[in-house]
Formats: sequence, C-alpha cells, structure tokens
Amino acid sequence: MSTPPSWFIEEVDHSGSAIGFRVKRKLHEEQTPFQKIEIYETTDWGNLMALDGCIMLTTRDNFLYHEMMAHPALFSHSNPKRVVIIGGGDCGTLREVLRHREVEQAVQVEIDERVTRLAEQYFPELCEANADPRAQLLFEDGIAYMAAAAAESVDVVIVDSTDPVGPAEGLFNESFYQSCFKALRPGGILVQQSEPPLTQLALIKTMRQLMRQVGFAAVRTLPFPQPAYPTGWWSCTMARKGADLSGFRERGAHSKSFPTRYYSADVHKAALVLPEFMREALGE
Repeated sequence: MSTPPSWFIEEVDHSGSAIGFRVKRKLHEEQTPFQKIEIYETTDWGNLMALDGCIMLTTRDNFLYHEMMAHPALFSHSNPKRVVIIGGGDCGTLREVLRHREVEQAVQVEIDERVTRLAEQYFPELCEANADPRAQLLFEDGIAYMAAAAAESVDVVIVDSTDPVGPAEGLFNESFYQSCFKALRPGGILVQQSEPPLTQLALIKTMRQLMRQVGFAAVRTLPFPQPAYPTGWWSCTMARKGADLSGFRERGAHSKSFPTRYYSADVHKAALVLPEFMREALGE
C-alpha cells in the first residue's frame, strides 16, 4: 500500500479559506525568540518556508513578490541611491534592489537573524547579493531603526514584512509611517506589502489614509498574482513624499540591464490600473 501524500495547509481565518502544498519532507523546524520557522521540500513548488504557520515563500513563485516589491518603487524614483528594507529576511527583495546599478547602499533590517541564515541554506538563489559591498545586513528592530533614522537620509523604504500581527503589527500604524516620512528625502518613496485586496481591502484603505495623514502626497496600490499567499492575489502600496506616482522611468524599465521574470515596463503600467471594485473602495 502506498503512503498517502503529506500536505502543508495554511488556514486563513479572515477569508474563510485555506491553501495547501504537497510536501515530500520537512527540512527544518525551530522556534526562535520571535517565531516558529518551518521549511519543507514540496513535490512541485521547490522549498517552502513558513513562519508561525503562515507561508512566506516558495522557490517556484517568490519572484512575483520580490520583483513587485522592488522594481516599481525604484523605477518610480528618479535616482534611488540609498534604500532601506525593513524585514525581508529571505533576502529576495535585497537581491532585486541591488540589480539597480544606481543604488549605492541597501540596508536590510530584519529582526530575526535565523530567517536569513536559513534562507542562505535553503534558498541560496535569493541570497546571491548578500555579499555585495553595497549591502548591509542588520538584525534588529526595524521600527526602532526607522524611528532613529536621520531626517532626509533615505531615498526608498521597502517594508517587506509578515502579516500585521505579532512582530510586524507595529509596521502598519501612523507612528511608523511618520518615521518613514521623516527619513525620506524629498521625492522619496515608501512601499509596503499590503495583503490581498480581495479580502483585506479595509486594511489597504486604512494604510493609505494613515500614509496621507503623515504627509505623503501620493499613494498608489499595485495588485499582482501570488499563488502561495491567501487568495492567490496580493498587493503592495507605494507612497511618495512631495510628488505624484502616476509616472515612472518607463524608458529605463524598458531598457533595464538585468533579467526579470514578471516585472516589465508594461506590467508596471498595467498594475497602476486598478480593478473597478478597488477603484471604488479606495477612491481612485
């Protein structure tokens, strides 16, 4: 008799749904001071990392998220020299940021060092830029880091966090957005993962309102596919200091000197056009 397949299942209360992946074996499990980390080898999606039971990434589809967290913001900025990534411990967003030659420094501030060390072991392709001399990996509280950041010292802040619960809860409030606004130079951009628009539209609306309250002149939400996350559809929200977000360096995106698997100038333009239900709810 053959052994029935084993599955990793994430149940999602807020959407009344679940997502699952067939797994061959568990590669690693540990409880850090911050969260439980599990890593599995799946049958069809490569390796899978989960934090506190929530799927963070798979080998097969992480490029969608990492490219959309990095490239729309960096191509929307005229000259992004200094980038700060809050979270992003798997280092995939850092890798995408450092594909941009104009970036002179990228600081990744991840609270849990074990996420990064396990990514280096089980997702080494995401950590290719960790040794880049422009990269600085810090393992500390991102909220405190941004609160202490010098005024007008950063061009782009990327908040690559887990869901707004537990260690990440403080990354979705007015105080944190105020810290980011202060640290950004004129024309600077904040971009934050903003959950699935199909089921978390109220959260996205609140995020956008708080970003505007602290002084950001323009806010845009960009949806994109993400099969490994609840509903299979995700979003990031960009906010800009002192300028709009209707355009981007389209010529630069068309002629980019590095490969991507999802992002392109045309995808960027398309992502700026929201579905009708989002336009109506968000007032665009």
